Amino acid sequence: MSSRLKAPASPGRPKDLEKRAAILDAAKRLFPIHGFEGVSMDAIAAEAGVSKLTVYSHFSDKDTLFREAVKARCEDQLPHAFFEIATEPMAIRDQLLTIARAFHALVTSDETVVMYRMMAAQAPANSKLAALFFEAGPQRILSEFETLLRHAVSTKSLAIDDTHEAAGHFFCLVKGLCHMRMLIGVCTAPSEAEATAHVSRVVDLFLRAYAPR
Repeated sequence: MSSRLKAPASPGRPKDLEKRAAILDAAKRLFPIHGFEGVSMDAIAAEAGVSKLTVYSHFSDKDTLFREAVKARCEDQLPHAFFEIATEPMAIRDQLLTIARAFHALVTSDETVVMYRMMAAQAPANSKLAALFFEAGPQRILSEFETLLRHAVSTKSLAIDDTHEAAGHFFCLVKGLCHMRMLIGVCTAPSEAEATAHVSRVVDLFLRAYAPR
C-alpha cells in the first residue's frame, strides 16, 4: 500500500464553481419573472438544484445575489474583453460597433425590459435595490467604456473633453427612442436589420461629434 497521503481538496474546485454558476443562472431567470420581492432564496435553491445552505455559502444574502446576478447578466452580453485596450492598432469604429451592438441587444431583450420596469416600479419604496442594480450593471459598463475613451483620447483617435459625459451620451444614443417605447409597451424589439442600421448610425454620429480636431 502506498504511504502517500491523498492531497486535500483545494478551495474553489470545479464542483463549487458549477454550483455557483447554477445559482446565478437560477437568479437571472427568476428575478425578471417574479421581481425581487417575489423571489425567495428557497426558490432559487430549488431552481438551481442545490440546498439553501449552499446558496448562502456562495451569496451571503438576497441583496448580494441580486447584485451578482445583474453583474453576471451584463458580463454575459458585454464581457470585459470588449473594453480591453488592444495591444495592436484597432479601428476605434470597429470596437465601438462591437460594444454598441452588444449593449443594444442587452437593453432590448425581454429580460432587461422587465428588469427596468421592475426597478422603476420599486424605486420609490426601495431606492437601495435600484442603487444595487445601477452599480452592478449600468455603472460597470459606463466605467469600462470611459476607460476605453480616455485611451482613445490619449492616442488621439478621439478628441473628448469630458469622457464621463461622452460615455453617457453614447449609451443613451444606442438605447434610442425604441427603448423607451419598449418600456411602456408600445413597440416590440427591432428586427436584426433595424438594430444593425440604428447602431451603425449612432456610432458614426458619435465619431463625428468627437473626431480629432
